Amino acid sequence: MSAFAPVSEKTTPTSITKPVSGLDEVISALRTGNATELAKYVDDNIEITLPDKTDTYSRAQAIMVLQDFFANNGVRSFEIKFKGDGSGGSQFCIGTLQTKAGAYRTTILMKTKNGRQLVKQIQFQSI
Repeated sequence: MSAFAPVSEKTTPTSITKPVSGLDEVISALRTGNATELAKYVDDNIEITLPDKTDTYSRAQAIMVLQDFFANNGVRSFEIKFKGDGSGGSQFCIGTLQTKAGAYRTTILMKTKNGRQLVKQIQFQSI
């Protein structure tokens, strides 16, 4: 008699996959300069820091500001330098956005609102 229970032939292996987070989707949108995709994760109001200006924008305004920034700079790539979890369910990422116009240290802060991770702040600083 075996100490192991027989395995049914109908048993199929299952894989456990980690769900893609909102932060991962935002990073993916940054890598391609896709403001429309990034906007899906923007809160009602967001603080955006550009090399020459910092302001708080509505979601609609933020889309236009980000589209303009990406179009004027020609995104080439985004490299993650550090990514982590903060207090209260927040997430953040620090990386380098390479563009045709130069490199930008990029910081993203996301917070949980109504069960969703949303971008509250994004900064692009020339390096």
